[in-house]
Amino acid sequence: MSVPPFHTLLSRAERAGLYHMPFAADLALEEAAESLEYPLYRVNLAQVADKEAFLDAVGKALDFPDWYGHNWDALADCLTDLSWMAADGYVIVLEHSDAFSQAAPADFAMALSVFQDAADTWREDGIPFWTLVGTSGDGIDWLQDME
Repeated sequence: MSVPPFHTLLSRAERAGLYHMPFAADLALEEAAESLEYPLYRVNLAQVADKEAFLDAVGKALDFPDWYGHNWDALADCLTDLSWMAADGYVIVLEHSDAFSQAAPADFAMALSVFQDAADTWREDGIPFWTLVGTSGDGIDWLQDME
């Protein structure tokens, strides 16, 4: 599989959303985000097995404000505001998602739904909001592959 031209792809708000993380293209993705001056946030989910740990990991990785309430609504509010880190686009990598997706599949699906809703909201303003989900395989059938 060839590596997509990430610089061009990341700048397209209409294509932004939830995707499988292309592990082989990690460095190219990082370089593209940097060249576009998009912040790239890595959320390590290797030790996450429940909703509370997920919400905590995301809040810490994205440096959410003190008012962050550690619930789905607060996550949605923070992801669609981001005024404390204003940018022309965003890239969030949910690394090592397998443990969380297997331990709490309903919460994992809800988390991804919140991220997709945030991408849809940002798209209305023409701002790319990418969430790349790192899994060991293609175990999340409904996620798109970046191509």
